[in-house]
Amino acid sequence: MVRDRANRRMKTFGAVLAGAVMLIWSAGEAIQAQTMMRSPSINIAPRITRINPNITGRVITNVERFPRGPGCGDADRAGCSNQLSSFSDGGSSHKVLAQTRHDSPRRGAQGALNLRFVPNEIVAEIDGSLSPAQADGLARRHGLARLQSQTVPLIGATIGLFRITDRRSVGRASRDFATETGVRSVQPNYRYALQDQKVTLTEGDPAQYALAKLRLPEAHTLAHGAHVTIAVIDSGIDVKHPEFADSIAASWDALGSKEGPHVHGTGVAGAIVAHVRLMGSAPAARILAIRAFAAGQNGAESTSFVILRSLDYAASHGAQIINMSFAGPKDALIERGVAAIAARGIVMVAAAGNAGAKSAPLYPAANPDVIAVSGTDAQDRLFSASNRGSYIAVAAPGVDIFLPAPDDKYQMTSGTSFSAALVSGIAALLLERNPALKPEDLRTMLTKTARDLGAPGRDDLFGAGEADAYAAVSATVAASRPVAASDRPATEPPTEKPLDQKEVEQRDGPTERALASDKAAAGEADRPDAR
Repeated sequence: MVRDRANRRMKTFGAVLAGAVMLIWSAGEAIQAQTMMRSPSINIAPRITRINPNITGRVITNVERFPRGPGCGDADRAGCSNQLSSFSDGGSSHKVLAQTRHDSPRRGAQGALNLRFVPNEIVAEIDGSLSPAQADGLARRHGLARLQSQTVPLIGATIGLFRITDRRSVGRASRDFATETGVRSVQPNYRYALQDQKVTLTEGDPAQYALAKLRLPEAHTLAHGAHVTIAVIDSGIDVKHPEFADSIAASWDALGSKEGPHVHGTGVAGAIVAHVRLMGSAPAARILAIRAFAAGQNGAESTSFVILRSLDYAASHGAQIINMSFAGPKDALIERGVAAIAARGIVMVAAAGNAGAKSAPLYPAANPDVIAVSGTDAQDRLFSASNRGSYIAVAAPGVDIFLPAPDDKYQMTSGTSFSAALVSGIAALLLERNPALKPEDLRTMLTKTARDLGAPGRDDLFGAGEADAYAAVSATVAASRPVAASDRPATEPPTEKPLDQKEVEQRDGPTERALASDKAAAGEADRPDAR
């Protein structure tokens, strides 16, 4: 009996114990499920960098960003770098750039952190007397491989492009190579980005509001840019597009690539010389089509080495104006090229950049020898992505600009790229009137005749204001001498007959009628308003 009671107690205790175990196990399952259903709040320290919350607190798309954070005015200083990521979709570039700060160098992290330049590549000025074999030997002694080298008459130097063959950073390899007696300067091979914001391929011929804003129809009664050569350093241009008939003086591929034409380069050229269904700012000018940008991991891009070669080609092939609708960091090699171009009396126009209000100055636009152009919309407001700064000279339309696209198509696009192209064309009108104009005189003519926008007087948004083609051309005294043959490249096709007033009216009839209607309604208004 006693034994039976003991057995019953043991069975009861076992049952209770088993039930407790099941309860605890079930509770554990419930806790685990709850943990999976809820998003835990866990703070994990970054392994490589810390994002400055004052700089990038959200993802920004459709706009190329090159911001600088407090204390990082120079992104090459210790503890600061720029991180760029992008993707390409239909030719438009979508970029996000974050300011990063790191307290100490980290092995192998530079290529991932600083995409302002090509990883594992450096550009150096080397002794021009070295043979290719000697240059190769020089490179090998410093853990490099020479990819190519070229004498650049524009700056009187031999420039080599080298790849780092070991795991050293660009900075360390540059410092090491700079100690060689046959090396005169070393720098990263910086990246440059085209300054378009969005592209929409379309058909038809909607009103080009930029024509009225810039008073181009009136200006074309005085000049069309005839006998003026404009070098367009850009992505591939569809030179067979109907809008460019008899407008291409020569074309050159600085990359030696086999890519087809690109929407950006075709659009920039169209903003200048379109003359069939659309109207460019200088429809009779000649284009030197220089391909310097090609598709890359981060979209269409170029480098210091390629852009310098392109500047050299433009200068040696008779360019009177160079349009640079791209932007990047301050670059000692390109600064030398720009200075040499300016010394030759060649006008340079560049996009201010699409990096927005908080961006540091972008180059080459911020160079004092370059005419920097910001963008506006149809309501004379600043393009939201446009760069600001004391270096802005003038503004021009850059939002929803209707332009040619490859394969006989057309596009609606935005960006300071196209603002710059329109101003390059206006510069061609001035040079047709007076080929003897110096770059600084031409800049003064553009700024003094610009229509003031924003705060009274010069400001960092619009510069002197929106360019006024008619006022600028009217203020330019016609040259007393004919255009010299040396003003045109040897490869230039036969001169196109300038359009007379009747042809202008036939071509721009709807625009002219709209302008006349606006003037009648406005009475004594000096400028037509945007339609």
